[in-house]
Amino acid sequence: MNALIADAPRAEAGEPYLKINGCWKAFGEFVALRDITLDIRKGEFVCFLGPSGCGKTTLLRAIAGLDPQTRGTIRQAGRDISALPASQRDYGIVFQSYALFPNLTVERNIAFGLENTGRPKAEIAARVAELLALVGLPEQGRKYPAQLSGGQQQRIALARAIAINPGLLLLDEPLSALDAKVRVHLRHEIKELQRKLGVTTIMVTHDQEEALSMADRIVVMNHGVIEQVGTPTEIYRDPATLFVADFIGETNKIESVFDEGAVRVGQATLATGAQGLSDGAPVTMAVRPEDILPHAAGHEAQPAPNHLNVTVTSMEFLGSYWRTHLTSEALGETPLVANFSMNAVRRLGIEPGAALTVELPAERVLAFPRGA
Repeated sequence: MNALIADAPRAEAGEPYLKINGCWKAFGEFVALRDITLDIRKGEFVCFLGPSGCGKTTLLRAIAGLDPQTRGTIRQAGRDISALPASQRDYGIVFQSYALFPNLTVERNIAFGLENTGRPKAEIAARVAELLALVGLPEQGRKYPAQLSGGQQQRIALARAIAINPGLLLLDEPLSALDAKVRVHLRHEIKELQRKLGVTTIMVTHDQEEALSMADRIVVMNHGVIEQVGTPTEIYRDPATLFVADFIGETNKIESVFDEGAVRVGQATLATGAQGLSDGAPVTMAVRPEDILPHAAGHEAQPAPNHLNVTVTSMEFLGSYWRTHLTSEALGETPLVANFSMNAVRRLGIEPGAALTVELPAERVLAFPRGA
């Protein structure tokens, strides 16, 4: 965690700032990471996202040297750090629990890492004042951690982590202990601070909304492997696997069969943009609730492609939209969930028991090999 390694090499232009290659991590018989390979660019904000036990925190701890990988290499700024102890790696870290020293004032907590570098006291004091202003707490320096709110304590933990100008900032679920309103506010502040500093940042989270709103790229993990790496838009709109489609946001999953560029389910045949599937292959069709478009019942004189006649069975008001449960004779027993805007509900008179026609645009109908 010593960021003041004056002669540490810098990554050449175009090279990844952090390069993870073939990393495995085993705890006895349990394999937590399986052949992880990942490049992270300088200045990126990357989120490791996945359910509990997927390996995201294990990967973060391997990068930090707190739980070194069983095999594989990690390079930072062109320097092989694979076997270095944590104290010789160039990073700052923020934990979920804040990990502030309760017997030290806020100023002393922030200054802790700086004092170990032998800097003059005046320089340290100026740096602490600068950081307190940067995180919006310039008047809190003489207080103790217990006198601050959870959100304020996490800001102080962040200030301490960046005090030594680390090349890499590691955030281990830093917002999960905070209430929802504070969490939303602080995630915006953290992202703005990261942009201002330009520090390469990795954050571990299991919160999809957090990752989508903060990350430049998301690394979706499951059972110790990487399922997909991409921008928030790519991850959400073009999931590479059924797990990603199901874990990020909500989706309708329907067992069906692929046939000549379409999926067959019940009496319905729906065109899809999915590729690389064999005719007759069993697949799981996936379509997000917000991609289902409502039309007035029978709005087409002739049945149109990817249109279904449905009946509204129930509705839930969720503020900005109505979650609407649908059934269709063409789909048999398979229900659909759609999210309709308030305007669409008002315009079309959508209510329980109403008949509608819905459209499932072909490019938004996804299909994945069943059981994948």
